[in-house]
Amino acid sequence: MLHRTVLILALSFSLVGQAPQDWTHYVRIGGNSLELNRVDRIVADAEASHVFGIETDNDIPGRYESFLDPTEKLKAIHAVAEKAHAAHNYAFVYIAGLECITDHADARPHTFAKDHPGWLQRKITGEPAIFTGGTAFWIVKGDEDVWVSPYVPEWRKIYMQRVRQIAATGIDGIYVDIPYWMTHFKGWEDSWTSFDDYTVAAFRAKTALNAKTDLRLGDFRDANFRKWVDFRIETITDFMKEIDANAKAANPKCKTIAEIYPGIEDNVIRFGSDVCRLYGVVDTIAHEYEPGKGDHMAASRSPQEWFDYFTGLASFRAFAQGKPSWMLNYSWDGVKSVGPREAMKNLFLAQITLNTNPWDARGHVMSESNDIATRTQVFKWIQEHEKTFYLPRTPIHPVGVYFSPKTRDYFVKAFMESYKGTLIQLMQSHVEFQVVTPRTLAEFKGRVLILPDVRCLTEPEIAALKTYADSGGFLAATGETGDYDDSGAPQSPNRFRGTLGARVHYHANAGAGFVGELLRATKFEPAIQVEASPFVYAQPASVDGKLHIFIANFNGLEPNRKLTQTPQTGVRVSFPADGPRKVHALPFLGSPQEIPATWNNGRLSCTLPAIDKGMVVWME
Repeated sequence: MLHRTVLILALSFSLVGQAPQDWTHYVRIGGNSLELNRVDRIVADAEASHVFGIETDNDIPGRYESFLDPTEKLKAIHAVAEKAHAAHNYAFVYIAGLECITDHADARPHTFAKDHPGWLQRKITGEPAIFTGGTAFWIVKGDEDVWVSPYVPEWRKIYMQRVRQIAATGIDGIYVDIPYWMTHFKGWEDSWTSFDDYTVAAFRAKTALNAKTDLRLGDFRDANFRKWVDFRIETITDFMKEIDANAKAANPKCKTIAEIYPGIEDNVIRFGSDVCRLYGVVDTIAHEYEPGKGDHMAASRSPQEWFDYFTGLASFRAFAQGKPSWMLNYSWDGVKSVGPREAMKNLFLAQITLNTNPWDARGHVMSESNDIATRTQVFKWIQEHEKTFYLPRTPIHPVGVYFSPKTRDYFVKAFMESYKGTLIQLMQSHVEFQVVTPRTLAEFKGRVLILPDVRCLTEPEIAALKTYADSGGFLAATGETGDYDDSGAPQSPNRFRGTLGARVHYHANAGAGFVGELLRATKFEPAIQVEASPFVYAQPASVDGKLHIFIANFNGLEPNRKLTQTPQTGVRVSFPADGPRKVHALPFLGSPQEIPATWNNGRLSCTLPAIDKGMVVWME
């Protein structure tokens, strides 16, 4: 009866308990360089291209001159906030996290590094995090770029004062760019910084360990190194929490947004920024997320790479627990074999299909557009149908897939292969799924829950899993699930196996065919059934009490060669229904249309019109 109860709740109470949605859930973002004399133009351009949620950039703490004296930049922030509000829009402003640039440092007697050399992050060998032009595309020749230790009390006091001053201007949000430990520039990737005096002292105060001598860098078998991993992630999370508290102390309506490049993979551990944890301390996250090793453009993705991308987006939406997810991703970077328009459309389609908010950007930067006409067309269409895409989505009858942050932290390769592989199999089988986390485990009511090589489990997690199994839930575990505790230490005997016993169904791995075999063994039948190509993504959800299917088609795409899909015909869907109902479809960039449907033996079935890029289908 467990899955029937969930279906009834999804149909009847999809909005019960949901907090009212604010502007952050409906943004369609465009970026802008902010100067006082550009404010009118910024707001007018946003209105013309249907941007809702205006990003502006004049970075007070990330530039040494304005870090010391923010007066002029604060005036511009106040002005753009007022102009945006007058146009019934919202604006947020960019600031750097732990990075600070001194312009023309080669000609200045005072720079950040010259004035405060002890404040910088450092490698274990003592090398300071100081960089010059050419290290990254945003560092100009002659400039000095430094990365600051978050444990410097003098710097942190000034930084938080600047946050309060910015929030007090009336701006709607403060957008904090890449709050990371410096491990992403060449030569720093495996440095596991920072070993400056302030950070080393903070780690010693917390653990009684000397970070320079008491751990083996990069060795996850070393319990002390795992403590260093935990400490670095906790540090960044606490830093963002303090920014949010200071912003809201000055302006309770000011939102805190973190821009994060690491998604769910190994970069999280090195950079120290974990979106799973950060969602608990900020209002939203702008994900600069690109899985894989390519050039990170939508134009260059194969159909399979789109599904890999979707594993990240689906995870973000689960981590957010009702908060919005913004996507600062890139469509096209001038490749001559294809133009920007179809690449932009494919990226926007993917993002709204997964209930995330689009951001149009040119190339690899945050501002402008590869094609303003395409932005205007798509953003206008999204605005017209925003409730379809952004009202809360409630699961109906999902298969759960467990995301374990601790397992990812300590056993990233094995866990990611199993976790992503399981999700992609479910997607390509058109089976409704739900990502479950330690924070949402107790609330999960689906009939089947998969633990994909979840090696690290806490006692509370084991207790919650036992409660789930005792209530009739089916638990499937792969690999070495439960062989370690939440510190990464081996457990013998395995407490998970000992507590759950025969109520867990074990599988050696989550390889090809695993999901199909599992669903056949459990006699699982999706509430909403979809017959389509494996290159079609179709995920059901209840929206405003109505059953929906959100569909994206990737069939026929060829990286940097063919960006128009092969239309999918003959796709059939079937809804549970107690009588005849109307079915409607909204093609991507099209208008709603009614679809003929047949009711028989408790199910309403129909064949969909040809699906070009994507479609939303719902039953009234």
